Amino acid sequence: MEFEKHLKEIVNTMTEGLLLVGSDGSIAMVNEALSRMTGYGREELVGRSCRVLDCDVCQQERGVGGGVWCRLFAEKVTRPKRCMIRCKNGSYLPVLKNQSLLRDSDGRPLFAVETLTDLTELAGLDRKVEALSRLLSAEEGFHGMIGASAAMRRVFDLLERAAASEAPVLLTGESGTGKELAAMAIHELGRRREGPFVQFNCAALSEALLESELFGHAKGAFTGAYRHRQGRFEAADGGDIFLDEIGDAPASIQVKLLRVLETKSFERVGETRPVRADVRVISATNRDLGKRAAEGRFREDLFFRINVIPVHLPPLRERLEDLPPLAEYFLRRLAGQAGRAVPSISPEAMRILLAHPWPGNVRELKSALEYAFVVTDAGPLEPRHLPPALITRADPDILREVCRPYRPPAAGRSELVDALRRAGGNRSEAARLLGVSRGTVLNRMRKYGVDSRHVLDF
Repeated sequence: MEFEKHLKEIVNTMTEGLLLVGSDGSIAMVNEALSRMTGYGREELVGRSCRVLDCDVCQQERGVGGGVWCRLFAEKVTRPKRCMIRCKNGSYLPVLKNQSLLRDSDGRPLFAVETLTDLTELAGLDRKVEALSRLLSAEEGFHGMIGASAAMRRVFDLLERAAASEAPVLLTGESGTGKELAAMAIHELGRRREGPFVQFNCAALSEALLESELFGHAKGAFTGAYRHRQGRFEAADGGDIFLDEIGDAPASIQVKLLRVLETKSFERVGETRPVRADVRVISATNRDLGKRAAEGRFREDLFFRINVIPVHLPPLRERLEDLPPLAEYFLRRLAGQAGRAVPSISPEAMRILLAHPWPGNVRELKSALEYAFVVTDAGPLEPRHLPPALITRADPDILREVCRPYRPPAAGRSELVDALRRAGGNRSEAARLLGVSRGTVLNRMRKYGVDSRHVLDF
């Protein structure tokens, strides 16, 4: 037939990879798209077992098909599957696999037709969405970092210079000083901004799981390894990887990290074949790594390798002039999320904020303001609205104000109805008249069974 003469040309116009697999598992045909996806030439695949692609899902399908090569040949219905295949260069490729059987006139299976859709572009789009989300969340300041003090201006300048380099960066500073934001700023300002930005906390997992997360593993590498897994370094190829709390990385992981930094290659758990990854490493720690290295608790050679460009983020107590704009920034964001007016901060409350040592730094300040925003109804933020832990360093006059019992404005049913009537049924105006929030008005309307549509009939 004329159609059969042109079959090869037809399948080579497909953008998806295609292969024809016989009932014994041998590859009978591949198209050009599959060769481009995997790096294998047609002559390297045809006639070989489909095991050459090392598909993790296929490994689970084999041996459970009632005597046939693969369960695929025993099934009446097949479903699309997401899986990982191994390319010629050893890298893993995420694909969506669709399968169908070709049968003879008696219904016996002859070949399996498989089409593979490359999901790499989809993963890239996911990374771009994450990057856009970070940019949208950093609408103020220096890539989301707020501060105009001399100390922070020096930090911003150094981050810009670090971003222009390919050298490893070590971010140091107490917990809550903004090391993650600083790492994001380096990525967004650098030449790798179009590549991935992968974050990982080195203190989050056990030693065995940590190695698998960072470097990936092959199926069957250990108990529970049912699929191939791409590690964080492989996922960060062409971009930046942020290793938070690197000072807590076990000694065995430190050795592997040193090798990646020196050779840009690593081995997956359960494999001996090296995998290359073009990654710039940004590390962070709240520990004194120089001291730990001198004491033998951190590899000195790794410390020197990651500490090429050190950037120290100062604690909040050393840049208190940045506290008022930081507080205003957080309150403005909270108000925007809640649809409320931005509360001001009374002088007495600001004195308490400035007197606190802030051991948790900017993160602690944000939490304190979230607490205050929730407990205040309307008007300025007063000392009594602050978390109790913050008032212990306040002077006696402020303490007397804070310790005075707080009694919210009385608003029984009659007061609520009166306020709604005077406000013409407008709940926000009624809240202003009562000196409470709109949410409080709504709660009390539900409590007393008051309907603003009928309140003018009272």
